[in-house]
Amino acid sequence: MPLPDNTQPVAIVTGASRGFGRAVTAALLERGWAVVGDARRVAELESTARELNLTRLIVLPGDVTDASHRAALVAAAVGLGPLCLLVNNASRLGPSPQPALADYPANELWDVYDTNVLAPVALIQAALPALTENAGVIVNLTSDAAVEPYPGWGGYGSSKAALDQLSAVLAAELTVVPVYAFDPGDMRTEMHQAAFPGEDISDRAEPEAIVPALLRLLDTRPTSGRYRASDLAGVPS
Repeated sequence: MPLPDNTQPVAIVTGASRGFGRAVTAALLERGWAVVGDARRVAELESTARELNLTRLIVLPGDVTDASHRAALVAAAVGLGPLCLLVNNASRLGPSPQPALADYPANELWDVYDTNVLAPVALIQAALPALTENAGVIVNLTSDAAVEPYPGWGGYGSSKAALDQLSAVLAAELTVVPVYAFDPGDMRTEMHQAAFPGEDISDRAEPEAIVPALLRLLDTRPTSGRYRASDLAGVPS
């Protein structure tokens, strides 16, 4: 268990066991941050913790749709030091292959919205007092499916469109904490493979190649808004 250090910045990264969340967690640890990360898959999350930095990384298995789990994430982060960053990375794709909206099971659509929209907002609400106190940053992971009407992407895409709008409203309401909707583009991840079952996605960028774009966003802290990784210099398009 990491010891509290009031000088090191602390981040919460959801969905930290694999893909982009894992890559962001590793990069922040390399920069001297402490990180509280979560994921639903216990064994995978614990393996990630062993491979990264156990002295500055707390992992809490759980589901972001669970209010008690969200409270535990914030409590763990505040206990480590100044909470300066929240990365709402955890997402749910929905059924694979993704169905047309006319055939989308209502319970599955609810689960997608619960994870991709309601949980991030609830976690922001829980973390906001600490983020405000420390002039922190909120990053919500979005997708080009939020702005393009791709057939079959109605569930996931519309959930990310909702998160984009919520991010924009939050940005208009908050004066101290910038809010970024960050679109990493296509990546070689398990979720992306599930979105394209049976297809070769080896031409997509590795998550680690996209992380520098997010770090640049955090370093420069531009005006709140929606940013694509491909629009930030030095990142694969």
